[in-house]
Amino acid sequence: MTTKGGCMPEIIHYQFIKAPVSQVFDAARSVDLHTKSMTQSKEKAVGGVTAGLMEEGDTVTWEAVHFGVRQRLTARIVSMQFPYRFVDVMEQGVFHSFTHTHDFIEKDEGTWMVDTFVYQSPLGILGRMADRLFLEKYMTRMLKNRAVVLKNELEKDG
Repeated sequence: MTTKGGCMPEIIHYQFIKAPVSQVFDAARSVDLHTKSMTQSKEKAVGGVTAGLMEEGDTVTWEAVHFGVRQRLTARIVSMQFPYRFVDVMEQGVFHSFTHTHDFIEKDEGTWMVDTFVYQSPLGILGRMADRLFLEKYMTRMLKNRAVVLKNELEKDG
């Protein structure tokens, strides 16, 4: 896991999963598995695609509780190259912006799933202070937890 400082934090998380690249790709774009991986924030899909696999151009609106506040966020998949990459961007939500790139690198014994999350907090300098104090750690933990749930789900029968 690495992060880069500056105005737009970049969080990169690597997770190896013992499953074929197409299965990992589909798990990562599954609304149902995303919901299962975000139980700590009570996240659920409330608009757009609310179940199944997302495709290029699809949007989903998530409702979740973060820091004790119920929030909504709408993201769109803006590009998809099955089964190696897809990119989603925030259209509406609490962040000023974010781009989440999902890369999948096939290896003989499985797949590396690489999440690259680049975001800009709202509120200018106050948002940058929040990044340094807690938000970047919080977002890193969410990405890691999500990846572990996907790994466990895909490896449980293997």
